[in-house]
Amino acid sequence: MTSTSFASLPLTPAFLDNLDSLGYKEMTTIQAQSLPSVLEGRDLIAQAKTGSGKTAAFGIGILAKLNPAWFAVQALVLCPTRELADQVANELRRLARSTGNVKVLVLTGGSPMRPQIASLEHGAHIIVGTPGRVRDHLGRETLDLSKVSTLVLDEADRMTDMGFYDEIAGIVSACPKRRQTLLFSATYPDDIRRATDDFLVDPVEVTVEAQHDNDKIEQLFFEIGFDGRNDAVARLLGHYKPVSAIAFCNTKVQCRELVESLQQKGFSAMALYGELEQRERDEILILFANRSCSVLVATDVAARGLDIPNLEAVINVDVSKDTEVHIHRVGRTGRGDEQGLALSLCAPNEKKWVKLIEEYQGQPVEWFDLKSLDDNEYGVDPAPMMTLVISGGKKDKLRPGDVLGALTGDAGLSKEQVGKINVTEFQTYVAIDRRVAYDAFANLSKGNPLGGDFGAFKGRNFKMRFIDA
Repeated sequence: MTSTSFASLPLTPAFLDNLDSLGYKEMTTIQAQSLPSVLEGRDLIAQAKTGSGKTAAFGIGILAKLNPAWFAVQALVLCPTRELADQVANELRRLARSTGNVKVLVLTGGSPMRPQIASLEHGAHIIVGTPGRVRDHLGRETLDLSKVSTLVLDEADRMTDMGFYDEIAGIVSACPKRRQTLLFSATYPDDIRRATDDFLVDPVEVTVEAQHDNDKIEQLFFEIGFDGRNDAVARLLGHYKPVSAIAFCNTKVQCRELVESLQQKGFSAMALYGELEQRERDEILILFANRSCSVLVATDVAARGLDIPNLEAVINVDVSKDTEVHIHRVGRTGRGDEQGLALSLCAPNEKKWVKLIEEYQGQPVEWFDLKSLDDNEYGVDPAPMMTLVISGGKKDKLRPGDVLGALTGDAGLSKEQVGKINVTEFQTYVAIDRRVAYDAFANLSKGNPLGGDFGAFKGRNFKMRFIDA
């Protein structure tokens, strides 16, 4: 039987103490099955979904052999999206607390090149990036991968789906032949197996069942006609009233139409699909994560790599033809100790896909009648928070503590009335309890010499505005 204790791994006492302080008590299935081989230096193919603990599985492997005194890029992690790259980098920094001065640098599109080039000139131990931007740096000769000892391909299936294969192949060829390669993928079909075969040497294969926990996720199916899908989504939202929900659509056109329909009915909803500009995408995700938007309507590719904690419900606006995609969607709710709710709409022509889901799960799905739910009396509650945007960010040396200080001081708010604070390069986004948001704005701007839409933070005046879903 595989041990699930981190103490069974060849890690230093300081590393184990840090894992314990971070709440890593027992290894997850993917960690227990992969870490012994990873720490031996073996190549790995791991089939595991987001939320399974895979970041720690490769992160511990990277850090266990990293030399902080040697300023060279010793590990490269490739991710499909900027959001996932940021999440991975933050987790690596937490895991590295006991390892000394480890520098983790994020290289993704949608951010200016010059600051990234300057950071690379100062040196980094671990690069986390998206294939397009990493390839750009290689083309400009601002990134040297010749000392990489560990290469991680995270969510390899989605990077391939998004058309990144050529970039990945180019990046792999810039790494040393003698290296460790760790490939993580929610699905591992034959075409990806063939495409990545040349990247790996005698890999260990680990598969963690992509099944969600039925005890934690209540999954309900509702039969609908060929029309009225958007109204059915509103009915589900109005009845179950989730504070945060993702509604999955197959196309961006469907996303836009559903959002328009929901907004007309008073729901706080925004659309996320692949062709949005990075700035728009970032803003939408901030609003959803800080609870200023209750419903995120997204395509699968756009939502890949997002890890939204406390997601109360997932709505499958239509049944996916790919069973593993369905399981992946549903598994986004009910994370950790939370209970989850998955609601699926099914037209008559989609019943064949439900049959495949039943075969995969080894049990029938539960059908419910949409007509039995509340009709029209939605009683739509607005999102609990509003987002204040301050026109200053990291470049202005603004920090979350500075913003919180102004809000609990000049604005007269309690800490409980302030939600997430996201400081980006040029702007800061703050979630404020909707019930007191306008009063807080008025207090911040009271008597400001620059006018009513300016507030003082860290002794300096910055323009402010609200954005709302």
